[in-house]
Amino acid sequence: MPTPEQFNQRGANTLPGHLGIVITHVGDGEVRAELPVVPHLMAPNGFLHAGSIVTLADTCAGYGCVASLPAGASGFTTIELKSNHLGTAREGVVECVAKAVHLGRNTQVWDATVTHRDTGKTMALFRCTQMVLYPKPAA
Repeated sequence: MPTPEQFNQRGANTLPGHLGIVITHVGDGEVRAELPVVPHLMAPNGFLHAGSIVTLADTCAGYGCVASLPAGASGFTTIELKSNHLGTAREGVVECVAKAVHLGRNTQVWDATVTHRDTGKTMALFRCTQMVLYPKPAA
C-alpha cells in the first residue's frame, strides 16, 4: 500500500501539490488529507472556492482507489462525482476523510467528508464512482 509520503511526492507537481493538499493517512479503505485555506484557493467573493473543496475530496477518493486496486488492474478513471456543499471557510485548515463504500473488480465507490479543523463543522459531502481499468490483452 502506498504511504502518505509517496502520494504527496506523486502529486507534488500536479494539481494536488499546486493547491497544497497534504495526504496525512492511507489505510485499508480510508485516506485522510488536509488543505490550508490560503488566498489562491479563494473565490472572488472571499470564501474558499468550491472547486478547491471538490479537488481535495476527489484527490482523497482517487488515491484511495489507487491504494485499493484489485490484482491485475492498471489504474482507474472517475465516472461520476457529486458534492453537497454545506459550508465554507475564510481561514484555517480543512480536512477530508474518504472511505470506501464499494471495492469491486470493475468499480469502486468512495464517500468523503470535508470538515473545518477548528470548528469541526461539515463543509461538504462527496461521493465518487470510479471505473477500474485493466491492460488491454495481447492480440
